[in-house]
Amino acid sequence: MSLASSPARREPSPEQGRGDATGSLRTTAATPKRPKRWLLRIILLVSFVGILIGGTVVLPGLPLTTVNGPHLTHTISRGDLVVSVTEQGTLESSNNTEIKCQIRGFSTIIWVVEGGTVVQPGDELVRLDTKRIEDAIGKHTTDAHMARATYERTKADVAKAEIAIEAYLEGSYKTQRQGLQQQLKIAQSNLETAQKMLGHSEDMFRRGYVSELEVEGNRFTVKQAELELGVRETAVMVLDKYTKEMQLETLRGQLRAQKSKLLADEAGLAMDEGRRDRAIGELDRCVITAERSGLVIYPSSEQWKETPDIAEGKTVRKDQVLLLMPDLTQMQVKVAIHESLVDRIKKGLPATVSLPDLSVQGTVKSVATVAAPAGWWTGNVVKYDTIVDLPSVNGLKPGMTAAVEVIMATHQDVLTVPVSAVVETADESLCWVQTPTGFQRRVVMLGDSNEVFIIVESGLKEGDEVVLNPLQFVDEAQGEVRQKFDDRKPDDERMTVEGEQHV
Repeated sequence: MSLASSPARREPSPEQGRGDATGSLRTTAATPKRPKRWLLRIILLVSFVGILIGGTVVLPGLPLTTVNGPHLTHTISRGDLVVSVTEQGTLESSNNTEIKCQIRGFSTIIWVVEGGTVVQPGDELVRLDTKRIEDAIGKHTTDAHMARATYERTKADVAKAEIAIEAYLEGSYKTQRQGLQQQLKIAQSNLETAQKMLGHSEDMFRRGYVSELEVEGNRFTVKQAELELGVRETAVMVLDKYTKEMQLETLRGQLRAQKSKLLADEAGLAMDEGRRDRAIGELDRCVITAERSGLVIYPSSEQWKETPDIAEGKTVRKDQVLLLMPDLTQMQVKVAIHESLVDRIKKGLPATVSLPDLSVQGTVKSVATVAAPAGWWTGNVVKYDTIVDLPSVNGLKPGMTAAVEVIMATHQDVLTVPVSAVVETADESLCWVQTPTGFQRRVVMLGDSNEVFIIVESGLKEGDEVVLNPLQFVDEAQGEVRQKFDDRKPDDERMTVEGEQHV
């Protein structure tokens, strides 16, 4: 049987039978049922108000306030206020001798000295794998020998091209020209003979001893000799003016080409020999030794890395810092300052560096202008690296963790109030002061502060007793906070709550 149908079957009680003025019966079925969501919201609201105000009723406008139970007070007095920020940092040297990898490409560490070891000159620090370099030496040596052979062949071709020019001028050219000159002389001699025969035949024709046909034959022989002489003269001219120059340009071009190839082969030989010599030098640098005595430490790894960068089996690249040899007389500590405070951190501010067994006074040396990368390893908090310079003190070593307190400001002879005694509202700051007749609310003007005290500029005087943690004991403080909370609610949520309270 459901709860909704049960009241309808009940007999009306005498009280129900009396009814109201209209005579209707008031049964459970006739009463509207509230939605469960409305009930839950009313219960949450009543519970919150009950917890917040502790069962008291706030009466605004009264100059004195009710205080619930025992409470603590603080007497306002004058004194000095130090405003500082404290962060954790790590000691490091500002002057480190870096020991870098001098091997091109990537190399594997097969042995490394333990961090914190004090070494002497010549002590072995790092040993890198040599297999890749030994293979490179063999390959580059072969390439260098082949390049040397090519270079020598080209060098011989250059000498041959130089000799070819002299051989042509003193040999082929002269021989060819002498042959053409002899042929030219023969042509000239033939022409002279033909001309004499023509003159003799013409004289004999006039005397009637030879026929006209014989004279014409001699004239043809002269013409043929003249043509032959022209051909021989042209051949000599072409040889001197064109053939010689063409052949010389060809030979000179071949010489220039061979010289250019010789330069290329020489450069290739130098490159291959340089690669071979460089690989041989890198083989020697696979074992790194100390150049001076001192402490050896590992470089700091990035915060997001779970393993160190320098360890046996790790791969390192050229110019990567493998080890550091710090100067222990020039120490500093690096801290990260939150972005909300970095504008107050200036160069030259004093700082106290606290170590497990030592406290050192330092000075802010520099503040980064760009924030350090933020990520999951920093909780996505934006901070700026700040360097604090330390004096030369025995016992300071790189890697030591220190608490660094940077003094941002020092105020002397000022009125201060505990932070826990102040209630911040949307428009003003409030304190509750103990008087002979009760507790009175005061509006105060505040100045600089640290984590414990705030400077009071107005609203309180020396000797006043203020309530500590007024939100726990003072009804009016609770009302102010609740009002601030209500003012921040969205309009639709506030209207819904007010409407449900009205119902």
